[in-house]
Amino acid sequence: MKSLKELYRIAQQQNITVDLFPLEKREALSLMELSGDCYIAIDPHKLRGEADERNKLAHELGHCCTGAFYNQYSRYNCRKRQENRADRWAIRQLIPADDLDNAIAAGCTEIWELAEHFGVSEDFIRKAVCYHVHGNLATELYF
Repeated sequence: MKSLKELYRIAQQQNITVDLFPLEKREALSLMELSGDCYIAIDPHKLRGEADERNKLAHELGHCCTGAFYNQYSRYNCRKRQENRADRWAIRQLIPADDLDNAIAAGCTEIWELAEHFGVSEDFIRKAVCYHVHGNLATELYF
């Protein structure tokens, strides 16, 4: 399970610039230039705490580290595929399968307990459970 500090360290090691500044339409975004340089922007005024920052940073790092990008003209299924790649990377960083198994074995069985234990949002822990248990991110099928 990676801390917020460790996520920022990954960004630094990968030469990914992370800037905090107001964004008009999004809470966070990432982009890759033709040169391969990657950038992440996070709006600090839209963050709902450290767990939210960890979720967003891990997801955007997932885009950068896996090359999971699309453009505004991409079809929905292409966008969804790239978003899922970023989410899966983030889940592997924040909630490894063994850590999830250990938390459940220790008695954390409710979604809110798991979210609190891992310092992530309830939506994120639902995706992690789906990923580790069912091999997909289709939370609407299981929750």
